[in-house]
Amino acid sequence: MDAGSGSDLVRAGYNALSHHYRGDDDPTERYDAWLADLRTRLPAQADVLDVGCGCGIPVARFLTAAGHRVTGVDISDVQIERARRLVPEATFIRADATELRFPDSSFDAAICLYSLIHMPLDQQPGILRRIAQWLRPGGWLLAAVGQDAWTGTEDNWLGGPATMWWSQADAATYRSWLRQTGLQIIDQDFIAEGDSGHALFWAHRP
Repeated sequence: MDAGSGSDLVRAGYNALSHHYRGDDDPTERYDAWLADLRTRLPAQADVLDVGCGCGIPVARFLTAAGHRVTGVDISDVQIERARRLVPEATFIRADATELRFPDSSFDAAICLYSLIHMPLDQQPGILRRIAQWLRPGGWLLAAVGQDAWTGTEDNWLGGPATMWWSQADAATYRSWLRQTGLQIIDQDFIAEGDSGHALFWAHRP
């Protein structure tokens, strides 16, 4: 499967399953703990980029309530439409994250929770390099990525009428890619999920 068709599956999948994936009022305790941690690291009225923002919940809603300025980006039209309705205080862009461009030093933090692994594997190092450039000195990256290498699809994802696609490296590879960006890895955790899980990284721009 080529990169374009993979991205097309992701866009179509989240368009079809947006509400199934997360309702307007679904609980987000795990995310809230991460975001509360991030909030302690941010300056007042920080500029935050949320790559793969979904419907704006929980990241944009949580951080705008704390007085921060959030720019969310997502490939799904439906997710962005919902985000603009649910979190009108934030800015949302419908775009393929692999094509994003921002000026250097635009953000105090960038968040990529389970979004990088929906992008073509060969483009992920470049995305991480650009994110590092978009961070201001002292900025933070919070990313949930692959623990084990895998590329593939799942039909009827979440019991819904759509196929989802992922492409991910293993945690050691993501650690290497992050180091190559010049970011300092501050912490790495394992998020257990079923028989496997994901890797959670905190990285800092000196």
